[in-house]
Amino acid sequence: MSKALLFASAKTVDNSGSLQHCLALENQLHQNNINITELIIDPLSTPWHSEIEANHFRSGCGPIEATALARDLITSGKSDAVIISGKDLLKTGYDREQRLDLMAVYGKDYPLTAAYNELAEQFIHRHGADAKQFHQLAHHLFENYKCSYRNVISDKLSAEQLPDERWYNHITPLFRGVDCANPLIDFSGRILIGNEKVTQLLDIPVAEQLEITGVGLGYTPGDGKQHIEDIVSYEHLQQAYTDACQQSGIDFAAQFRAGDALLETYTCYPVVPIAFLLASGLVDLLEQVPEFLEQHLITITGGMNLAKGPWNNPALNSLIEMHQQLITSPDHQIGAVHGNGGLGYKQGVAILKKAG
Repeated sequence: MSKALLFASAKTVDNSGSLQHCLALENQLHQNNINITELIIDPLSTPWHSEIEANHFRSGCGPIEATALARDLITSGKSDAVIISGKDLLKTGYDREQRLDLMAVYGKDYPLTAAYNELAEQFIHRHGADAKQFHQLAHHLFENYKCSYRNVISDKLSAEQLPDERWYNHITPLFRGVDCANPLIDFSGRILIGNEKVTQLLDIPVAEQLEITGVGLGYTPGDGKQHIEDIVSYEHLQQAYTDACQQSGIDFAAQFRAGDALLETYTCYPVVPIAFLLASGLVDLLEQVPEFLEQHLITITGGMNLAKGPWNNPALNSLIEMHQQLITSPDHQIGAVHGNGGLGYKQGVAILKKAG
C-alpha cells in the first residue's frame, strides 16, 4: 500500500504570497503523464443548497473530506497524485449584500449568529454550565488565539492587527464579534499529495514531506435548527477523532500533551474548539479548559477571527500552515487539523506526521 504524502503547499492571502511553487510542480506532473486527480473546494459564490459536482467539496469540513479521498486514492493506487485547491475572494469579490445573502444558508429568518447561539445554549445546558462560564471560556479561547497569532506574525500585536473595539461587544447573548470567524479575506490555496514514486520523480526532499496517516469523518443525519440536538452531542466528532487516531496508530492527545504535536482546531465559534478538546480527551470537563488553554496553543494560525476564515477554505489554509510549520519545526513530529461543516453536522480530523 502506497503512503499518501503531502509534499507541497502554497497560498495567497490578500495579494500576498504566491502559488508558483505548487503550479510548477503540477506542470512537471502533467508533462510526465502522471495520473492526477483534482479536488476543488467550492467558493461562497456556489450556492450552499445547489448540487455538489463530482470531486467538489462544500462546507468547513470539505478540505478534510477532500484529504480523506486523496488518501484513499493514493493508498489504493487509483491515483498517483492529488491536487486540492480552493479560491475565494471574500473581501473583493462580493459586495456586502451579496456576501450576506449567500451566507444565509439557513434562510433570512435564521442567521448563522442565531444558530450558533441556540447551539451554544444547548451545549451549556448539556454540560451543566451557565452563560457566565461560557463567556469566560470564550475569553480564554480568544487569548489563546492571540498567542498563536503573535507567533505567526513574529511580533508583538499592535492595535491595528487586533479587531476594532466594537468587535468585543456581544453580538448575541453568548458571544462577541471576536468569538466568531471573520470571513473578510481573499484566499487562494493548494496542496499536492502523492505517492513515493511522485515525490522521487519530483526530487522532493523527505524533510519536506508529511505522511497523511489518518483521516476520520463523522456526520449527523442533517444540519440546521432541527438537528442541533444531534450535533451538540459531538459523538460524531469523537468518532472522527478516534478513527483518525486508529488509522494512524497514534494517540494524538498523548503526543500533544507531551509537546510533540501541533494542533489546529476549527474556531468558527467557541463551542467547536471546546467540543474538540472534550471529544479528543484533551480535557474531561469544561472546568479544565482554562488551565489547559494556559499551557497549550490549540491553533497554529491564530484562529478564524484574527487569521480570518475564508468560508469553506479554513481547513485548507490550516493544512497548508500545518505542512509549512511542521516541516520547519525541530520539536514537533505530528499535526492534527480539525474541520467543522455547517453548524457542526460534519466533523473531520486529519493526522499528519513527518515522513521518514
